[in-house]
Amino acid sequence: MEVVNENSAMLSNFEVYGLLTDIQAGRGQNKPNKHQQQLATITYETIKYLETKPCKHQSEESITEFKKELQSFNLTKAEKVQILNLCPTTAVEIQLIIEESEERLTEEQIYKLLDIIVKYNPTEADQEEDNSAEMDSSND
Repeated sequence: MEVVNENSAMLSNFEVYGLLTDIQAGRGQNKPNKHQQQLATITYETIKYLETKPCKHQSEESITEFKKELQSFNLTKAEKVQILNLCPTTAVEIQLIIEESEERLTEEQIYKLLDIIVKYNPTEADQEEDNSAEMDSSND
C-alpha cells in the first residue's frame, strides 16, 4: 500500500471512537467479513482503549466550545488536537505538547488553558456524579 497524502487530516480520539463504534454496531459502514478478522480485532481493541480516555465523555458541542476558547492561545491545529486527545492536567504536560511554549505562552496563559481543559473534559468521576444527580432528579 502506498500513502498518497500522509497528513490529509488529523482526527481526534472522539472522531475515531465515534467512527469505530459505528462500524462495530454496523451503522454507516459494513462490518468486517470473515476475511477481515484482523480489522475486527483492531477495531475492538481500539474501542476498548479509547473507552478509558476522555473522548468517551466528550460531545460535539463541548469540542466546538472548547475549540472556540482555544482560539485566543494561537495554537497550531496539531497542538489543539493533542490537547483535546490527551487532556493534560499539569503545566509540564502543556509544555510537552506545545512547541516552544515558554516563548509563546505566559504562566498565566498556561493555567488558564488548564482551567479550560478541565471545564470541557470532565473526568469519569464527574460524569458519574452528573449521572447520579440526573437519576435522583428523575426519581423525584
